[in-house]
Amino acid sequence: MTSEQTELLHAAGKAARNAYAPYSNFHVGAAALTEKGIFVGFNIENSCTNLGTCAERVALANARVNGCKNIIGIAVVCIDAPKDAQGNIEEHLAMPCGGCRQWMAELAPDAWLITNASKRVYTLKDLLPVPFVLNQTKEPGSYGQSDKKN
Repeated sequence: MTSEQTELLHAAGKAARNAYAPYSNFHVGAAALTEKGIFVGFNIENSCTNLGTCAERVALANARVNGCKNIIGIAVVCIDAPKDAQGNIEEHLAMPCGGCRQWMAELAPDAWLITNASKRVYTLKDLLPVPFVLNQTKEPGSYGQSDKKN
């Protein structure tokens, strides 16, 4: 892992401490590395469960609100994920959900992803090999990347 990726994981872990997770007790932070710096997010739950939002989506939205369209990397940290006797977290406990993977396909198609549960650096193709793409004229593998106009 590069020093840049380690810094991004640290930012995601710090963000996780601000998560609002009274129902799941899974405090998740995410950080998006962009051309303008790092933008963080954390999960926010709601008693009406479908109104909550994931850390990854908050970080991506935060980057977009701040004018960033080039997401370089994303880090996800779940500070409450249980650890085994060796201190490791099961990989699936810190992975983005399907909705977040679709957001990545549209807003961060070329970004790498790291988590606190793995030393592996993932690509979107690793996470979502066949994403939904509304525009049928796109090249395969271009994901939902919009034209540079927006």
